[in-house]
Amino acid sequence: MGDCWLLAAIASLTLNEQILSRVVPKDQSFQENYAGIFHFQFWQFGEWVDVVIDDRLPTKNGELVFVHSAEGSEFWSALMEKAYAKLNGSYEALSGGATTEGFEDFTGGLAEWYELKKAPNNLYKIIQKALKTGSLLGCSIDITSAAETEAITFQKLVKGHAYSVTAAEEVDYRGSMVKLIRIRNPWGDVEWTGAWSDNSSEWNSVDPSERDRLIKRCNDGEFWMSFSDFLRHFSRLEICNLTPDTLSSEKYKKWSLVKMDGMWRRGSTAGGCRNFPDTFWMNPQYMIKLNEEDDDPDDGEEGCTFIVGLIQKNRRKARKVGEDMHTIGFAIYEMRGQTNVHLNRDFFLRNKAKDRSDTFINLREVLNRFRLPAGEYVIVPSTFEPHKVGDFCMRVFSEKNAESQVVDDKIEANIDEPDLSEDHIDANFRKLFLQLAGEDKEISAFELHGILQKVISRQTDIKSDGFSLETCKTIVDLLDVSFLFLVY
Repeated sequence: MGDCWLLAAIASLTLNEQILSRVVPKDQSFQENYAGIFHFQFWQFGEWVDVVIDDRLPTKNGELVFVHSAEGSEFWSALMEKAYAKLNGSYEALSGGATTEGFEDFTGGLAEWYELKKAPNNLYKIIQKALKTGSLLGCSIDITSAAETEAITFQKLVKGHAYSVTAAEEVDYRGSMVKLIRIRNPWGDVEWTGAWSDNSSEWNSVDPSERDRLIKRCNDGEFWMSFSDFLRHFSRLEICNLTPDTLSSEKYKKWSLVKMDGMWRRGSTAGGCRNFPDTFWMNPQYMIKLNEEDDDPDDGEEGCTFIVGLIQKNRRKARKVGEDMHTIGFAIYEMRGQTNVHLNRDFFLRNKAKDRSDTFINLREVLNRFRLPAGEYVIVPSTFEPHKVGDFCMRVFSEKNAESQVVDDKIEANIDEPDLSEDHIDANFRKLFLQLAGEDKEISAFELHGILQKVISRQTDIKSDGFSLETCKTIVDLLDVSFLFLVY
């Protein structure tokens, strides 16, 4: 179905019992208090949503069509996939995605990724630290064409396929320490056959107790490989940083979290990127105040570390009406003496962005890590092109507490209410209304629809298809003070 990104996220979820029990609440089974329904919880743009499903799963020839266990006797993963498909509108809507998307919806965390061809020197330490703090990790191999999707290499690695990273250990091999990484294929089989695989000769030179602790000689989809081979063969690593409410242990250093919701609307707040200077200033603007620098005396750098994640909402559901992900990104500007006023066109023409997202891309989320001096900054999220309609959620994870607020002008309107009476009603409209309403002077939504259609048809200067029945129902709902679904 093309949702191996989701399978890898589910596989990583099983490594943390606390997180798993939040997504798959306990005390559900096919035996005790069985009612034919199950419920799951997923994070959606700042809140946890409870999804209830029945226990019917799609099958073909007596076998599950989509997610299934290797033994065929476990169903929680298939039920979870069904609940997630319901949340997103359909199974089809789950086709194509990044493991980070599943990570975030299962944890509420913030997911980063690394291009392994440009990996930082301390990446192995980052992986070890992430695993020790309960983070979820995934990796994949890029493809150059659709024909390579899930193609298997001669060493049994699957291209265009999402894997989970489950461990990172250093072992003594012939007198020197070798960095190893353990990877899981969510299929439950098809394992790496190169160096440090289950049956490779390298393990013969490792202390037997260490070897027995690390490997299981069976085709279960999980395998070891050297970190150097990992960097050589894989293309991308994804790490999901967990939120403060997920990390219950006090021994972990926790991020400070700020969340802001907004929208892009054609003609008002959908200004596009900096390539469109006449409209860019119209985009929503959010002020972030970084008061304290990081407590990292040993890294030799000064500044405030923070991560910005911009998520577009509900775009998978929009596939049913022919839409897909917008191309999105953001820019960060330093505020110098400005008050809480929406920054105008001239400001952006005179000032260069202090930093920005690495790219504009048509994924659900764009995310980057930054380090800037303490101060006040404005973040401007946008679509690449102007006039694109959508809702978004923007989160800022910072090492120290940060303040935030929406930057906008204060709007005041003093509107004189017109003094209207029945004398202002058009005589022809009054006559038509009384003909349909009768002595009680009440009409239903269907009768209102007929009246308005006749009125519009007589207005030759108005080009309109008229009022829909749904619109008339809404008018009735707003004016019906007796809750009888009638207009007086």
